[in-house]
Amino acid sequence: MAGTLQAPELDAGRPQPAGQPVSARPATELTRVGWTPSADIGLDEWSAVGRRFGEIGRCSQWWLGDWIHYGNARFGERYSRAVKLTGYDAQSLMNMVYVASRFEIYRRRENLSWSHHAAVAALDIAEQERWLSRAEEDKLSVADLRVELRSARRAGAELADDGDPPKQLAAAHTLVCPNCGETVPVAG
Repeated sequence: MAGTLQAPELDAGRPQPAGQPVSARPATELTRVGWTPSADIGLDEWSAVGRRFGEIGRCSQWWLGDWIHYGNARFGERYSRAVKLTGYDAQSLMNMVYVASRFEIYRRRENLSWSHHAAVAALDIAEQERWLSRAEEDKLSVADLRVELRSARRAGAELADDGDPPKQLAAAHTLVCPNCGETVPVAG
């Protein structure tokens, strides 16, 4: 079948007939539009595949952001080639690069989604850490985190003596392209 992606790594624990390499008979078949087990699989293997799919879904924005950031730095590429290669629109890719560039890998929280990080990316590092810790401790969904951030912005704006919100809160309403430096307003 054209466009089929074989998934031998999902077949790792399955015994193979003598003389056949592990990759000769994958337990599952992936295409761009579906997943099909090639044979009857057990609950443990089915669960492992689901865990892997979840990991891939939660990691792909980080991977793409890091990949494009590298390409931009190494090859001077802009987004047109990445758009063609990935099928994502330029704005989505710019968002992925922006968030990835705001968090060194060691600061990324594995138990929080990319979207949690995106919600606090415009803040300074100390505020990012404070909000991500709060999201972890209170098990905040992305939607709940955004509500809490909006409430904090409103409270901060009300407390400002000169009527202007604090700089870090005002910065949360803009994105800065890590490549060209252009500031883009974001709806709050």
